[in-house]
Amino acid sequence: MSFTDQIAELEKAKAKIIQAEAKLAADRVAALAKLPREYGLANLNEFIKALTAAVGKAGKGKKSKGAQTVKVSKAAKAKAGKRKRAKLTPELKQQVIVAVQAGDSGAKIAKTFGISLPSVQNIKKAAGLVKTRSASPAAS
Repeated sequence: MSFTDQIAELEKAKAKIIQAEAKLAADRVAALAKLPREYGLANLNEFIKALTAAVGKAGKGKKSKGAQTVKVSKAAKAKAGKRKRAKLTPELKQQVIVAVQAGDSGAKIAKTFGISLPSVQNIKKAAGLVKTRSASPAAS
């Protein structure tokens, strides 16, 4: 099969898809138009009122009568919500430095003091406790 034949076949397939989509859209419209009669209602407005009554006012930001409330623990709310920024005081920075010198890992220090790992790294860098990378040999 030549390249131009493949392009022609692709164009035919695209046209067939467009026709199928149009038919599906028309069938959907026809099926939706029949819904009020299928449920024994005279017109679309009665159907909408029946749907609204069945769902309640939940769609308008109010709770429906059958809606259940879910209780969420304070810990879950704190975890899900925005975190409060830790205040990096000089005392806290000194405690982090002592923990680093004691050999604790950055992750353990971050968890212990309630700060982020990048904050621990920044404190280590400011205190000169981060090893500098050795200069790499020049590529020739």
